[in-house]
Amino acid sequence: MSDNLCNASARGDLQKVLELLQNGADVNGFNKYNRTALQVVNWANPDLVEALLREGANPNIRDPILNLTPLHDAARAGWIGSVQKLVQYGADVNLCDDNDNLPLHGAASEGNLEVIHLLIRLTADPGACNADGYTAGQLAHLHKEMEAAKCIEDYLSSN
Repeated sequence: MSDNLCNASARGDLQKVLELLQNGADVNGFNKYNRTALQVVNWANPDLVEALLREGANPNIRDPILNLTPLHDAARAGWIGSVQKLVQYGADVNLCDDNDNLPLHGAASEGNLEVIHLLIRLTADPGACNADGYTAGQLAHLHKEMEAAKCIEDYLSSN
């Protein structure tokens, strides 16, 4: 049943997800690729993200390959509504992946300003370096996301 739940989640099919959960699907069950419904969710659907979280989906579950959390994925993709839901339901903004990237690093690399504005205030050390020695602001520069880099620099210089 976990494969069906993950497939419905990835498609963004809220009704099917709710039906499967009502019929006993484990919200934290793994599909054949060792991923949960929250890890494969369609981030464009914050209502679906919230439904999974409300049913007890673990917002801090780690990807088995890169140690990414759902917040890393949503922040990098720039889906502010889903990022807000994850934070609301206890996602830890300070968890790093295998390369010591915070979710803020991913948002900065992609220039996702709304996400940056939210995460930078919640992150314990927005000036933290990843394993390659880059801060989120430096990654924004590296990826030519100058507005994101300026946003981060302005925040750091005023705090």
